[in-house]
Amino acid sequence: MTILLADPRVRAVPVIESGEPLVRLGADLSPAGALVRRSLAERLVRADAALPGGLRLRVLEGHRSAADQQTIITSYAAQLRALHPDLDAAGLERLTSRFVAPLDVAPHVAGAAVDLTLVDTSTDPAGVELDLGTPVDATPEQSGGRCFTAARDIPAAARARRDLLAEVLGAEGFVNYPTEWWHWSHGDRYWALVTGAGHALHGPVLEAVAA
Repeated sequence: MTILLADPRVRAVPVIESGEPLVRLGADLSPAGALVRRSLAERLVRADAALPGGLRLRVLEGHRSAADQQTIITSYAAQLRALHPDLDAAGLERLTSRFVAPLDVAPHVAGAAVDLTLVDTSTDPAGVELDLGTPVDATPEQSGGRCFTAARDIPAAARARRDLLAEVLGAEGFVNYPTEWWHWSHGDRYWALVTGAGHALHGPVLEAVAA
């Protein structure tokens, strides 16, 4: 059964803050200059190097401010409320968390998560984004559930690319959020729960300053 970020077990995970700084990923890995915890940056570099020739990771987003996280929550929850007017508050939070984490447990706010995809550099050094079944950030409603990592009704090539992401990122200790094929994290509360770690390594980063 899929564990969602609104699950009370995620909130129950203690955080022993590592104190690791945020660092900015290089432009070759993240043209947007995403910020992540230092150990995540090191793991991403290794995962990227493990890909077959001509393929690279493309990190689209890392750390997200609490204000930006709340904006996404509010907007998506309003969409869901319109679709499901009879949902109680707990049900709405659970449904919302398929796409965006509650603020207090959000891996992006902790600098412990990335949204990424694969690009082909064999014909263009800048990288051509590949099809992984849905656009990054497609909601379950927009994608008909094909944003779920294990979705089967996607092209075989997209399925293979998702599996490749799982191989190289899993080898570096990242965990995937199963409702979003593009979302991978390490050291946050969700990671700790899924892996059985005794505590999370990274809590919210309220001031995003790169080391």
